[in-house]
Amino acid sequence: ASQLHEAVKDANAMIVRSDKIDKTVIDAAPNLEIIVRAGAGFDSIDTKYAAEKSIVVENTPGQNANAVAELVMGLLIANARKFFSGASGTELKGKKFGILGFGAVGSRIAALGHGFGMELYTFTGDGVFATIKPEQDYVSDTKSYDELFETCQYLSLNLPLDDLTRGMVGYERLMKTPKNAVIINSARVEIVDEAGLEKAMDERPDIIYLSDVAPKNYAALKEKFGDRIFATPKKCGAQTAEANSNAGTAAANQIASFFKTGKPTFRVN
Repeated sequence: ASQLHEAVKDANAMIVRSDKIDKTVIDAAPNLEIIVRAGAGFDSIDTKYAAEKSIVVENTPGQNANAVAELVMGLLIANARKFFSGASGTELKGKKFGILGFGAVGSRIAALGHGFGMELYTFTGDGVFATIKPEQDYVSDTKSYDELFETCQYLSLNLPLDDLTRGMVGYERLMKTPKNAVIINSARVEIVDEAGLEKAMDERPDIIYLSDVAPKNYAALKEKFGDRIFATPKKCGAQTAEANSNAGTAAANQIASFFKTGKPTFRVN
């Protein structure tokens, strides 16, 4: 923390990835005018306090979308093929795939899922994202998140973390899923209610959970459920050379534009 405070003391602008930018960091940077998160999620930044200090906070939506979408499909394939153990697996073709959050990542996941011949479903009525684009008419829009859970064997979580999404994937929704349900979380760990997940997996030995964000009690869950739960050692959805370059370049360009025109881009506060 002290190194970060020292690094930002003269900064007018900040590009951040996974660093937590709280009040102490913001107070350590008296000249700060803008913070850009090189990525989509910005819950690691105290956006409210930044606004109080007249500091603009932006994100760079879409720059990591393909990298995250490819990771999601990679997890799906690895799971379907029993992590290449040699045991008989299943195919993705024809399976029902629900996408929670149809932004840049969700839209790209849908395109890849369509390439695999999966049946695609989403729910856009929450007001978080725009409707399905005409060219993605192969995606069916359901009436609710509950309908997604009731319909789809495969479910991908790509929602931002906020008061509405925190803990939204819990026991009751998981128990509504079809047989051999597979939940893939490439978003934030807090979107899943861990107690509810454990209870559902206890009662439903067919449920599988794959995550790019390890549950807080992952070691205990892994010991209990074995191959039915998998988490990457470190969040790596956006960790590709291309995504790092795209997000970093976009962040730098947005900062340059802000100081040139005074107008923010993708402001989140």
